[in-house]
Amino acid sequence: MTTTLAVRYTAARTLTTGPADTAPPGPGLVELAPAYVGICGTDLHIFHGDMDARVKAPAVIGHEMSGTVVRLGPGVEGFAPGDPVTVMPLRWDDTCPACLRGHRHVCQNLDFIGIDSPGAMQQRWTVPAATLIPLPRALPLDHAALVEPTAVAVHDVGRAGMRDGERVVVVGGGPVGVLIALVAQAAGAEVRVVEPSAHRRRLADRLGLGTWDAVADVPGLVADWTDGAGADVAFEVSGAEAGVQTAVDVLGVRGRLCLVAIHPRPRPVNLHRFFWRELTLIGARLYDRGDFETAVRLVADGTIPAAQLISKVVPLAEAPSAFETLEAGGDVMKVLLDCTDSASEGVA
Repeated sequence: MTTTLAVRYTAARTLTTGPADTAPPGPGLVELAPAYVGICGTDLHIFHGDMDARVKAPAVIGHEMSGTVVRLGPGVEGFAPGDPVTVMPLRWDDTCPACLRGHRHVCQNLDFIGIDSPGAMQQRWTVPAATLIPLPRALPLDHAALVEPTAVAVHDVGRAGMRDGERVVVVGGGPVGVLIALVAQAAGAEVRVVEPSAHRRRLADRLGLGTWDAVADVPGLVADWTDGAGADVAFEVSGAEAGVQTAVDVLGVRGRLCLVAIHPRPRPVNLHRFFWRELTLIGARLYDRGDFETAVRLVADGTIPAAQLISKVVPLAEAPSAFETLEAGGDVMKVLLDCTDSASEGVA
């Protein structure tokens, strides 16, 4: 048995770092050495205590990761120690109605690894071999930590049924919003990102994305941009009531609203506009393996400029300060935890 370092959520606004014991992986399992782990909005919700009904403390969280294979459990084939991988952190039951209809990623008894079961914020992580996604050896592992959120974006753009040449408005310019905009643009859309943060707008502008300040008359700007037709697709990624209103108001006749953000409470929606313009509301949740494989390609070929999206890299042992940095807002986009730095410090 080996002792390594892990970060655990123990109570609202409380993370602890300490030793964790690892044992050889069992049948069908693989032990990984996480290299980089991204902190996402869901992790922040957990940190704030908003998901205590679901996350059982003490809990190792984290699901945006890259790393390498350490050991294979009995019966595992197709991988070898040292292989670079990421993890699609979903485990389904294959028996519920959703699974039987082919929608395993929204299994009615889904285990989201890193939320419902132990996650990647540790130096050694054992997961089912079926969750592994191979990575190109030439892809830097810090860049590869963005594959999971890119897979979210790929799935969202696919759910929206976006077509070449369509006008797309992304409401919310955080990491997932920018990734959606980049994926949509790469697929041939004309894109505008609506975001209140000047820092995030500047970053999106540098990436070649058009932006508008959220406090502007966004429906008026869209009307000018589209010669009065309205947008074909809007993605609601802000999680705010005002964002929902904006996403509805910018859509043209038969426009599609793709709901990406998790809204913790019901929101008022202008249903008359849905009736009047024959709008469509589309839910988008998680991803499937094809989305992950596409995301690997987009990060590897530079379509997703990962280096420009990573604001800060913090050693695993300093995870509490990293969460506080993100919580404070400011000039940050994506923060990664560096598990390799902690490993080199020699926790044995």
